[in-house]
Amino acid sequence: MGAWKFLLAAAALALALTGHAAAARTDLVVGLTLEPPHLDPTAGAAAAIDEVLYANVFEGLTRIGPRGEVEPALAQSWTISDDGKAYTFKLHDGVKFHDGTPFSAADVKFSLDRARADNSTNAQKALFAAIDQVDVVDPVTVKVTLKQPQGSFLYNMGWGDAVIVSPKSADTNKQKPIGTGPFKFDNWAKGSSVTLSKADGYWGAPVALDKVEFRFIPDDAAAVPALLSGDVQAFPFFSPDAVAQIQSDPRFKVVVGSSEGETILAINNKKPPFDQLKVRQAISYALDRKAIIDGASAGLGQPIGSHMSPSNPAYVDLTGVYPHDVDKAKALLKEAGLENGFKATLKLPPPSYARLGGEIIASELRDVGIELEIIPVEWADWLDKVFTKKDYDLTIVSHTEPNDIDIYSRKDYYFNYDNPDFDKVIADLNVTADDAKRKELSAKAQKILADDAVVGFLYELPKVGVWDAKLDGMWENAPIQATDLTKVKWAD
Repeated sequence: MGAWKFLLAAAALALALTGHAAAARTDLVVGLTLEPPHLDPTAGAAAAIDEVLYANVFEGLTRIGPRGEVEPALAQSWTISDDGKAYTFKLHDGVKFHDGTPFSAADVKFSLDRARADNSTNAQKALFAAIDQVDVVDPVTVKVTLKQPQGSFLYNMGWGDAVIVSPKSADTNKQKPIGTGPFKFDNWAKGSSVTLSKADGYWGAPVALDKVEFRFIPDDAAAVPALLSGDVQAFPFFSPDAVAQIQSDPRFKVVVGSSEGETILAINNKKPPFDQLKVRQAISYALDRKAIIDGASAGLGQPIGSHMSPSNPAYVDLTGVYPHDVDKAKALLKEAGLENGFKATLKLPPPSYARLGGEIIASELRDVGIELEIIPVEWADWLDKVFTKKDYDLTIVSHTEPNDIDIYSRKDYYFNYDNPDFDKVIADLNVTADDAKRKELSAKAQKILADDAVVGFLYELPKVGVWDAKLDGMWENAPIQATDLTKVKWAD
């Protein structure tokens, strides 16, 4: 009898161990290159904010899905008036913020009015410019009336800048973000990581992960061993230059997708001599896109000739407007009275695409007589001096916001570009809902930017993801700046 008990106990133990071994993991460490400057998506331009918080902690009326489609979020449905100016959103009932505060239509009104207010610090304030008024119909119904029809309104409401916040916590979200999403904020160890955990009582589909740590690893040399050792299980935005060290390892998936990252040599259009069209055109002719793509994105970037992703249905291939032509560049500089060339500065933020691309571009411009002083800057300085104060000649950056060609029509934007014809096209695009007409207007806008050589259009930033082969649900593409973990799980 004792032997039977022993055998039964051993069998039970083996079964328990087998069951335990088969249970899927519920924790995840995600590696990101950049640390956010703060944690409020409604008050900052840095992509790193959304990469941690979008769809995870904060939600909007709508959201952008993995293929760039508009999906319901806090709004479960909506109706649009016949004149295209009034949107009535039916909200999910029973939603709460992570601090227990009930969510209602009043929070939507507060968030949208706050984003469009005169004193708003929202980095994408233009998203809300078409709103005339926001009315609370009842606790789960809100009506947004526009000044004129806006074909992109539902899409705009899916941006990270349009997430819904509570009046109770709005002022402290930079340090302690409180949203309605499936994950709640736990801790920010500055300089190291941000930790999230599954939110209890989440209103929507439950997530599979209990705990997520976003670990900030700015150096490729540290990213690779972090993956190989298992300390980090996923890099949604991996350096193309480091892929070769990982791609043959069966423990990992290497997924190359598309992004919304128009990588450009930005030019201060009002600063002499860049205020001359011929000078900007000379710079465009001097750029050898293939060499830049090979050197700064391991050959994975897609060349662009204007501000539109090649994955966008409205994309027009304008890469032939300025083929690499050193003699043409020199001739244009001579016509501009600069046959002896000139000196300028090139301020480079931390990402490798900027630092590596900057060295190549400096060499290419030197070949036509433009001597660049390379000035490396940290993101905080770039955002302050370049983006905000427009204190720069040239810089390199990837604009990862989706469908953002309208930024060239903003009068206070750091390009310092001003073209009434372009502004008119964007104004028409903003009030047009018909897909065919929107495509036609988008093509016009792209052509104007190319002809004006507003910036040096380089390539679309590749979205290179590397993660554990047992991990499912990571996004292949990046239609919006996000690390959406709502469908991520470990295979059993």
